[in-house]
Amino acid sequence: MALQTGRQAPDFSLVDDAGETLTLRDHRGRWLLLVFYPGDDTPVCTRQLCDYRDGIKQFEGLGVEVVGISRDDPASHRAFRKKHDLGFRLLSDPELAVAAQFGCRGLMGMKRGVFLLDPQQRCRYAHVESVALFRRERQELIDAIERAQQE
Repeated sequence: MALQTGRQAPDFSLVDDAGETLTLRDHRGRWLLLVFYPGDDTPVCTRQLCDYRDGIKQFEGLGVEVVGISRDDPASHRAFRKKHDLGFRLLSDPELAVAAQFGCRGLMGMKRGVFLLDPQQRCRYAHVESVALFRRERQELIDAIERAQQE
């Protein structure tokens, strides 16, 4: 079951594309947009993450850090990030353990999902795609962030 809006996000630690560990509890006090995606260099994932890249200044302007998560290893993430000039961290969840905690583990691997966490790490927006071909567009997320920050 996916993490529901209003619920506390489960803590986790994952390694990023630079080999550094991100532990969720260490990011208290900041807004985070967690983007679960099936895989590096796949057509829909590439379009999705490049859309977020193109809006990174908007996300940063709202005080939101974007973090991508897939099962790909750090070396794959490094190459993908460099190839597409992605301005945000990519975390590796090879066993899909964190994906499972957020409701993004499916029969065929990682499901596409987006979660906005507030500074107390409560979920303020959650969407898990029922079909991997769909994705949340940047403007929808910007609108959701603005609504959440006004509440």
